[in-house]
Amino acid sequence: MKVFHIISHFDLGGAERVAANIAKSKTKGIESHIVEMMRGKSEFTSQFIEELTTSGITCHRAWMPDARWHFVFERLAALLFPLRFLLIWWRWRPDVIHTHTEAPDMGIVLTMRLFPWICKRCKIVRTIHNNCLWSGQQRIGEACEHFFNLHDSNIAISDSVRRSYFERYEHDTPIIYNGVAETAQREYGNLKKDKRNIVFAGRYERQKGIDILVEIISRMKDDKRYHFHLFGDGSMRHFVEEKLGCQQNVSLNPPLFGLSSFLASFDYMLMPSYFEGLSIVAIEASMARLPNIINSCFGLEETLPATWPLKVKDNDINSYMTLFTDVIPSLSHAEIANEAYVYAARHFSIRQMQEAYERIYFLK
Repeated sequence: MKVFHIISHFDLGGAERVAANIAKSKTKGIESHIVEMMRGKSEFTSQFIEELTTSGITCHRAWMPDARWHFVFERLAALLFPLRFLLIWWRWRPDVIHTHTEAPDMGIVLTMRLFPWICKRCKIVRTIHNNCLWSGQQRIGEACEHFFNLHDSNIAISDSVRRSYFERYEHDTPIIYNGVAETAQREYGNLKKDKRNIVFAGRYERQKGIDILVEIISRMKDDKRYHFHLFGDGSMRHFVEEKLGCQQNVSLNPPLFGLSSFLASFDYMLMPSYFEGLSIVAIEASMARLPNIINSCFGLEETLPATWPLKVKDNDINSYMTLFTDVIPSLSHAEIANEAYVYAARHFSIRQMQEAYERIYFLK
């Protein structure tokens, strides 16, 4: 069986990581390929491709450059994708097409509309990675969702994603939780000794609660017990640099490839997201026994036990301050770190995820 995963680009990203983890399955009789829609060009692209090829996964590079400008390049890539995929089809004859995120979704729907005979010869699987779909592209989204629901293709990555999808499109979906593998840990060299080192890693976008993150760090500037390490980039990067660039309690860093292998170096992770599909980073942190300080929102609550002590409601700033000033100093770090690890290992096994998707692949 040939399974083709369609992703946005070979780069850092939760959906890209999920596709890679599924494709790395060692189940006999499955040949995995990953196809990118837009040609990744970051410093992580070559490392990501090397990781895939080392695992025996065939990579198909895109023609269209990965440029971000008001969906224009994503739509253009989707329009050109059918011709490219037709060539892939004639050479490889995939049995399963598994699409991840909106640009690949657009490309696959258009391909199947133009060449419906391909759709009759292979199974279409589509993973829904987020609670909020098709922002600014509602009409395109409606057409794509009609196609995926007609072909019973959808898989949600969490209960929150399933509920959000049902509320909007009135279709229920099965759930397959993202799986995360344990990563061998190494020491991060720029820790601040005699301080609690707090890490944030993610896109500088509103969804990730960047305004709340900045407010927390600004209020904590006189508390000498903590130092914040930020790894990220995005449309709010200049806002972060303007607000925090002169503060002594924070280190601003670009994204770090392989961050999951450094997580155990830190004391806590901070995630003030407004919503998530199902946060891979939060699960990776738990696997590394790194306790997570979270906003109690969709896609984050499910990654931790219901009684988790390091969460706040509605991103309330005063509640965060209470956690940092009163709760964290009194907690047993080892106990809550182990609690998070046990929960993640039980609920988010990478092998469980692979086997669940493979059962879907083999269904006629």
